[in-house]
Amino acid sequence: MKPVIKVCCIASLAEARLAVATGADALGLVSAMPSGPGVIDDTTIAAIAAAVPRPTRTFLLTARTTAESIAEQHARAGTTTLQLVDHVPADELRRLRRLCPAVELVQVIHVTGEDAVAEALAAAPQVDALLLDSGNPALAVKELGGTGRTHDWTLSRRIRDAVWPLPLFLAGGLHAGNVAAALAAVQPQGLDLCSRVRTEGKLDPRRLREFVAAARHMP
Repeated sequence: MKPVIKVCCIASLAEARLAVATGADALGLVSAMPSGPGVIDDTTIAAIAAAVPRPTRTFLLTARTTAESIAEQHARAGTTTLQLVDHVPADELRRLRRLCPAVELVQVIHVTGEDAVAEALAAAPQVDALLLDSGNPALAVKELGGTGRTHDWTLSRRIRDAVWPLPLFLAGGLHAGNVAAALAAVQPQGLDLCSRVRTEGKLDPRRLREFVAAARHMP
């Protein structure tokens, strides 16, 4: 099965259209974050989400951690999916499911060490998918994505096997040159990319085409 490709840090409707035309199945729209690239305002997020036709999925990346606050933000954004980039406690995830029953919930797990396995197992029953990334929420200024770094894929594979068949996205430093190895090592259902398909902060159609070709034309 060919992996779902999600292009994150979409900055404008023009970038959204470029990503979809180049092969993206999903788009990541980044709201306010403590650090990292790609942040756009909520009005722009809503405009892009409204303009992108199905079946393309639109992900609202939110750093909020309480159900009511996340649901309120999503009501304005109108995306198909909520990507929870910080840790959201299990009781808040259950409350969020009740508040947003038709919205896909994706919990990000930052793979910084062995603790990530337990965190993933705890979140898995409450969400529709996990996304494994390379941030560091323990820093004084949290890193919640967009680092351009890879992480330990052996841990990612352990998580993938432990939560199977829950869908799993792999993020963190992916590019055309390493995506084949990433797919072989982790076997995720989806791939999430941002910094490595950009040039001077702008989505680079050549880099994106190369990534899509490398990811989709596996032997």
